[in-house]
Amino acid sequence: MVGEEKMLNSQARTGKMIFQPILEDGVFRFDCSADDRNGAFPTISFENPKVRDTPLANVHTVPTYIPSFECVLGQQMVNLEFPPNTSFYGTGEVSGQLERTGKRIDLQKESNVKLISAAPYPVITFGPFASPTDVLVSFSRAVGTVFMPPKWALGYHQCRWSYLSDARVREIAKTFREKNLPCDVIWMDIDYMDGFRCFTFDKERFSDPKSLVADLHQNGFKAIWMLDPGIKSEKGYFVYDSGSERDIWIQTADGKPFIGDVWPGPCAFPDFTQSSARSWWAHLVKEFISNGVDGIWNDMNEPAVFKTVTKTMPESNIHRGDEELGGVQKHSHYHNVYGMLMARSTYEGMKLANEQKRPFVLTRAGFVGSQRYAATWTGDNLSTWEHLHMSISMVVQLGLSGQPLSGPDIGGFAGNATPKLFGRWMGVGSMFPFCRGHSEMDTIDHEPWSFGEECEEVCRLALKRRYRLLPHIYTLFYMAHTRGIPVATPTFFADPKDLELRTQENSFLLGPLLIYASTGQDQELYEMQHKLPKGVWLSFDFEDSHPDLPALYLQGGSIIPASPPYQHVGEANLTDDLSLLVALDEAGKAVGFLFEDNGDGYEYTRGGYLLTTYVAERQSSLVTVKVLKTEGSWKRPNRRLHVKILLGKGAMIDEWGIDGEILQVPIPSESEVSDLVMAGEKQLKTRIESATRIPDVENVSGHKGTELSRTPVEIKSGDWSLKVVPWIGGRIISMEHLPSKTQWLHSRVEINGYEEYSGMEHRSAGCSEEYSVIERDLEQAGEVESLQLEGDIGGGLILERQIYIPKDNLKSVRIDSCIVARKVGAGSGGFSRLVCLRVHPTFNLLHPTETYVSFTAIDGSVNEAWPESGEQVFEGGLRPNGEWRLVDKCLGLALVNRFSISQVHKCRIHWGTGNVNLELRSEDRPVSKESPLKVSHEYEVIAIP
Repeated sequence: MVGEEKMLNSQARTGKMIFQPILEDGVFRFDCSADDRNGAFPTISFENPKVRDTPLANVHTVPTYIPSFECVLGQQMVNLEFPPNTSFYGTGEVSGQLERTGKRIDLQKESNVKLISAAPYPVITFGPFASPTDVLVSFSRAVGTVFMPPKWALGYHQCRWSYLSDARVREIAKTFREKNLPCDVIWMDIDYMDGFRCFTFDKERFSDPKSLVADLHQNGFKAIWMLDPGIKSEKGYFVYDSGSERDIWIQTADGKPFIGDVWPGPCAFPDFTQSSARSWWAHLVKEFISNGVDGIWNDMNEPAVFKTVTKTMPESNIHRGDEELGGVQKHSHYHNVYGMLMARSTYEGMKLANEQKRPFVLTRAGFVGSQRYAATWTGDNLSTWEHLHMSISMVVQLGLSGQPLSGPDIGGFAGNATPKLFGRWMGVGSMFPFCRGHSEMDTIDHEPWSFGEECEEVCRLALKRRYRLLPHIYTLFYMAHTRGIPVATPTFFADPKDLELRTQENSFLLGPLLIYASTGQDQELYEMQHKLPKGVWLSFDFEDSHPDLPALYLQGGSIIPASPPYQHVGEANLTDDLSLLVALDEAGKAVGFLFEDNGDGYEYTRGGYLLTTYVAERQSSLVTVKVLKTEGSWKRPNRRLHVKILLGKGAMIDEWGIDGEILQVPIPSESEVSDLVMAGEKQLKTRIESATRIPDVENVSGHKGTELSRTPVEIKSGDWSLKVVPWIGGRIISMEHLPSKTQWLHSRVEINGYEEYSGMEHRSAGCSEEYSVIERDLEQAGEVESLQLEGDIGGGLILERQIYIPKDNLKSVRIDSCIVARKVGAGSGGFSRLVCLRVHPTFNLLHPTETYVSFTAIDGSVNEAWPESGEQVFEGGLRPNGEWRLVDKCLGLALVNRFSISQVHKCRIHWGTGNVNLELRSEDRPVSKESPLKVSHEYEVIAIP
């Protein structure tokens, strides 16, 4: 009995976690037991791993909340409950909404977080602190701050998969300069290599990389080149041979080097968990840099493996990791940190090559701590308005998760942007910490001049804005690198108590600078109400306001620096004119900072820099602007200072002086200031109204000669009359049951109704893409009618739908949907990205308190779900057994939804205000041409007793 009891206790334990204060005041480590604490794996996230495992001496503070836990069969589940109205953010690189409360990632339950791990791990909490910024500063002291980027890396980057020759690269560079479009970097994707072999160059198309880079440098450009972890398994290839000699490859479970297909074909993969492998890679990078390489792009480092459903290597593979990282472990243990360790090795190799230059590395895969070595982009997004809108939240989420240097592929990677979409995206993207345009092969050109003169001019204005604000952005990165102060933050950071700001997704902050954007196709920025934080917020521009550019506001009490709009960072000189934009607070005061150094190298770590604190104060009719203090050994450059006192509505008062000397700016009387503001508002209005807008051109022509109009397509036959909107997601916006005269589904054209999605994100591809009418058949009026639609959702995927009234049952309407792979990328092994077909209809509730959902589950249980039950998800044997009903007791009717249970992996009910969503979800998996995802279902109205 004793043995049995001991075994049961090892399988199931519950209770409150034990805690220790670590690192600094307000930071706690929680473990399920002392044994779990002593047996925990080492941390890779902490900059100094020892501090996680070392309790603070003589500190006896107690956390405000202690999480509870449950351990079952070795799995640890931790539950954290928070007060009502708690909002959740961060969670890494995620798509969807900014505010994560109630979303997936174990935040489904309000004010509750659940953390699940396969083995006992400590939980580290930071705070509560006085402000969200204080939380991130404390967090950064644990996981490390962002590397200090070279200043050129904060300019604009131009990339494509791929510029296929050095001649094309030179042409791109030349065009940027001829068209007066600022740009600092051009990227070389995988096709520059010899047969996709890393550390090689194609002998014909990139025969002389040193000469190419020399030409780029002469014209003010840097060059960044891609390196992947997959090394072609080929004897005679120097990288493979040297790696094999050193025995640094990841192994299979039986101890042999793992070989998986990637771009070059069969590949071996360096085991970056070993210091020997990291050193080997770093020295390869060191030699690679001698070709004139300015930066390195680590792609495919999840690690990606083709011709597998999981798109990565088997979890049973073996890593022979260093003891301080966790020792010998299966790939499942190290998978999430593989990309980070590769980026670290690349970063260290670049430092070996030249200690006088700061490395710049971009990584696709990352983990907490990656910011110490590399920037991150938000992955292969789509050229859609939803992904433009989502890019703000994704950049902000990464910042909240410890990665300040991030940005999306401006214009979208997959699919063809339209002129308006591209221009609008450039307007927003030019304000992100990392600013790069990138598009995939087989799309139209996506350079700023590729969409007509109107779009080109908007891009020019946007990029000039970025370069004017580079002194401010560079200063923010110095603060992030040295102190952990975040760069881009949600708008609510300016007023955390304002609950309305917590879900604000159209704006974000760069320090005290608020960027307010329009991210909807039919959304006009200057017709929107701009929800601002409390306090003084003064709008301004550089005489460049445009309907497709964001609006800029400066917080009262702030000063930010600005410069002339250079073509590239190398054009700037310390003696150039410096501008200070000043926004006084209610007390008539303001403060701001400017960090200056060489823009590269590490002299700043030895005092070789100038950090200036400027202050402004109004006394009577004068505003005095002066230097309050300085840091660093640099002498102040001899330059002119242009001070601009913002008044709001684009109005300002300016004065010239000498930087470092006290400057006094006369302030007009209140009536004169009022006149200036009115004049500024009028000028802004005139500028907006007279701006040459980007034409909203969309290709709306269908296939087989069918032309799509902006009139919904009507299907009327049997018991049903439906209206379908092909040009926005193929959405069904009306579903009327004729015998009962009941409108079960009714929506606005742009939202709700019957929608379909291609992923688990809040609004993923499929819900708004333009659908083409492939075929419309009317066999006999009043008997059978069918409508076939398809929409390109990017990445070689098509979402197809057929809506029809079948001959064998005129009382029903049937919908057959599938995600098919038409043209999956060559390197994917025939598989797409991970997709999920989500049938997402939102039905009206005519009688909300008398309506419910009923069904019999596969396991035989009978279920009723009412509005007060909230959101419910049914999986496995709890799924409806092929049918569920939306019952209206007042009408005496039920809308029956029948479906194939073999195609439906989950069913979801979500109650809204006056509506309910009954969602059918397929499994999550990649698809190939031979394995589409399908969901077929039908609706019928029946009478109930």
